[in-house]
Amino acid sequence: MGWRGAPASDTLPGVSADLLAPVRSPFRALAVTFVPEIAESSAAEWDALGHIVTNTLRSRPPRIQRQILFFIRLLDLVSLLRFGRRLEALHPARRTAFVDAVGKAPILMLRRGAWGLRTLVMMGYYAQPDIQAALGYRADPRGWAARR
Repeated sequence: MGWRGAPASDTLPGVSADLLAPVRSPFRALAVTFVPEIAESSAAEWDALGHIVTNTLRSRPPRIQRQILFFIRLLDLVSLLRFGRRLEALHPARRTAFVDAVGKAPILMLRRGAWGLRTLVMMGYYAQPDIQAALGYRADPRGWAARR
């Protein structure tokens, strides 16, 4: 199954979004918090984001995969305990303030976790060719010579 419950696409063979399935809702809430434009994403863009992040996580040791998933669950639980709502139900401004506070926490592991998730989300979104084209991104592996 794909990111939104549809069959997984074949763009990345052997990779599905199942790794993020248990934390799909809080991950999506965090994604929209880190990159607000993601809220307007199509189903295909969400699927691509999920596949890119999953592919990246699958290249990491299982211990790191578990830590990332645990951190997402932890943020969702802290949100529930502190505000009485899960991340997806928090008002966007409150969710942003919460995530910013975690990113500036005195505990290094919390800061690293927040920045790591932010990096994964940004990579999953901005690595999509359609998003790059829409932004006018024209980088080429051949460098400046390709633009002449």
